[in-house]
Amino acid sequence: MSEKKKVSLLEGFKAFLTRGNVIDLAVAVVIGAAFTNIVNAVVKGIINPLVGAFGTQDLENYSSCLKGPCVTDPKTGEATEGIRILWGSVLSATLSFLITAAVVYFLMVLPMAKYLARRAAMQAAKEGVQETMEVSELEVLKEIRDALVAQRSGGSGGSGPVEGNRGGEPGRGDLT
Repeated sequence: MSEKKKVSLLEGFKAFLTRGNVIDLAVAVVIGAAFTNIVNAVVKGIINPLVGAFGTQDLENYSSCLKGPCVTDPKTGEATEGIRILWGSVLSATLSFLITAAVVYFLMVLPMAKYLARRAAMQAAKEGVQETMEVSELEVLKEIRDALVAQRSGGSGGSGPVEGNRGGEPGRGDLT
């Protein structure tokens, strides 16, 4: 590999790392990992005991036997006979996902959407005011143009000098 390719690869990698998107993504991953711990604690500390009021406290223990009687080895906890379906762990993962999605939506996505909508409305209002100012400026300029045209054409049929013009040249009036 030539020295030129090494330099360009390193420059490209440096440009990639210094872009804002990489930093944002890294922060999102770190916060997401920390947030996962919070959600898991809520599921284990609140949801599982509530479910435990109706059955076992650990959702992981809910299972069904698909084929034959399920015999579990007491030492390892693994099934030695039968086919065990661990639907409790699927239920636990589903609850964790729903809680995570709800918290992300209600605490992050919804407030950000409201903020962005409010900001867009303010921007649209500013643009509306700016557009109104531009239209009113345009109207004033049109009125000035019309007044000048009327002033030039009013005295002598449009070919004579503007009133106050001593030199006889259109538009070259003397202010003294």
